[in-house]
Amino acid sequence: MSPASPTASAASAAGVSVTRLTEPAAEAAISVACTVLHLPTIRTEAGRLADVAARERLSHRTFLAEVLSAECDDREARRRIRRVHEARFPRIKRLDSFDLAALPTLPPATFAALAAGAWIDAAEPVVLLGDSGTGKSHLLIGLGIAAAEAGRRVRYVTTAALVNELAEASEANTVARVVGRYGRLDLLCLDELGYVRLDPRGAELLFQILTEREEKASIAVASNAPFSEWGATFPDPRLAAAVVDRLTYRAHIIETGHTSYRLRTTQARRGTHTSKDTSAKDTQ
Repeated sequence: MSPASPTASAASAAGVSVTRLTEPAAEAAISVACTVLHLPTIRTEAGRLADVAARERLSHRTFLAEVLSAECDDREARRRIRRVHEARFPRIKRLDSFDLAALPTLPPATFAALAAGAWIDAAEPVVLLGDSGTGKSHLLIGLGIAAAEAGRRVRYVTTAALVNELAEASEANTVARVVGRYGRLDLLCLDELGYVRLDPRGAELLFQILTEREEKASIAVASNAPFSEWGATFPDPRLAAAVVDRLTYRAHIIETGHTSYRLRTTQARRGTHTSKDTSAKDTQ
């Protein structure tokens, strides 16, 4: 008998049998195994990476590391996409597309710190105050997307939609369940606070959400009204004061101003077109 090969001996010692397969049979076996093990990236990339490994004369361990890394990277990318989808943002607005020069009241260092998300881990609120079109929602959504892509549980909702959801839960006697679900989020992005006046019951239900998250989990709020006008949103002055107290304690408060970025951009475009038209007429 001929001596067993080192590979066969090692496999035998490990209790694993090694079978020589043709290339088509090996590809079929990989496809079946990856389907069973739910490894879609390895299933699609194994052949290409095997060709690269052979061409570059990589070791078996290096090849294995490459295919496993590809699966992990792709799986994490899918998780990021899923988290952003589950957060229910109305549109995609990222922080890297925010025009920081248009908001001189927000220092670049503060902007970078908020983007990093340590405030979420510290359960600190963020409050964005300013008129319509000044970038509040862009910042709110951008911070939420950054948090979701970093692995945090995030939910975006307008104040009116949240109050309606709570009112429906109240009728179905499921308020505790809904409040608990919102309480487990790492970040709640609450938009359009102050746009509509809340009825007493709706204000109380919203307050339950804020109380559930107080000093335990972060909330980011965007409002078109200064704190002094929140009494117009909450019918009970004491409740309004309590809401302000909870949202400002250890909070990052950012005022986005009164000049609409969209209006300013439109006016700039019109000015450019007018200037071009005038120049064209002068040359005629």
